[in-house]
Amino acid sequence: MHRGEPQLLVDATAVPADRGGVGRYVDSLLAALDQDGAHLSVACQPRDAALYGRLAPNSRIIPAAEAVATRTARLTWEQTTLPRLVRRLGAQVLHSPHYTTPLANPAASVVTLHDATFFTDAALHSPVKARFFRAWTKAALRRATLCVVPSEATADELARSAGADRDAVHVMHHGVDPDHFHPPSPAEVRAVRDRLGLRDQPYVAFLGALEPRKNVPALIKGFTTAARGRADDPALVLAGQPGWDTRVERALEAVPHRIRVIRAGYVPFPELPGFLGGAQVVAYPSIGEGFGLPVLEAMACGAAVLTTGRLSLPEVGGDAVAYCGVGPAEIAGGLTELLDDPARRSALSTAAQRRAKEFTWAACAAEHREAYSRAHHVHRRTR
Repeated sequence: MHRGEPQLLVDATAVPADRGGVGRYVDSLLAALDQDGAHLSVACQPRDAALYGRLAPNSRIIPAAEAVATRTARLTWEQTTLPRLVRRLGAQVLHSPHYTTPLANPAASVVTLHDATFFTDAALHSPVKARFFRAWTKAALRRATLCVVPSEATADELARSAGADRDAVHVMHHGVDPDHFHPPSPAEVRAVRDRLGLRDQPYVAFLGALEPRKNVPALIKGFTTAARGRADDPALVLAGQPGWDTRVERALEAVPHRIRVIRAGYVPFPELPGFLGGAQVVAYPSIGEGFGLPVLEAMACGAAVLTTGRLSLPEVGGDAVAYCGVGPAEIAGGLTELLDDPARRSALSTAAQRRAKEFTWAACAAEHREAYSRAHHVHRRTR
């Protein structure tokens, strides 16, 4: 522990069971904080206690009551029991890593706001979700000692659309774990191919929830155009949990019979390097991201990535990925160029692996520790 560093409590009870982007952020950050010697306590869902015991073996793990399993119960626990836990532990900083935080908190509060699309592109979310996260984002910006965001784009959008003080919003890029995300071995690729029934068929990969902002219907249409008449007959593999985008089903129904689109569903975490690194192209034509962790993870696996130039994605991809627009024709053009150019894909793979090494969870944890100390100092000064 750094000398004079405040005692920290991280509320990990909002982490979803499927370990999507938010889950990977929290899990990886906690592991890096623990390894770096932070004075850390973690409140978590009972199902995650053993996991955090392994990820953060030097930290205090506190399972919350079973009743926090639903969103309503978790929010009630957060507003009533969590402040008492802060007092009991003597925590000096509470980090709430997913928008919501106790409105009455005796400690300094740090809140992570992951993106601003609830304001800028509300139609991409369900109405209930958009209202909920807009309200909590505004509350965090107003009440938290300090707010953390994962990209400059998100900070700028929050300043523009939610009235955030740009100087009070601190940008800390996510990282990627090279032990988990790496160029796959032939055996790792073969295992994924066998499970998906691909045999030796080349494929384009997508990884993410099938929700409107991921732009999957446009990807399906663009892929259909790009794949038509190709001698190598590629497949499109959609990996990720079902979302509420009903247009996905309609787009799938319109795919010609001879063009293959596979709905893979949830791909187990250990199989992701084989899935991402084994693809000819990883396509992620998102309309808006707060960071874009799937792009970074695909880059670390040596994939040739095609994404959009929207919001934070150029901060992640830099010159190491290819870019396209969000429409089906633009996606088709980007896919066609990459599928027709093995040398370009190879160059992107090399550049992507090199750039991915610039994003580490150790650096992310160090920046968070500075934020905790700053928040503690501000809180003491203003009490």
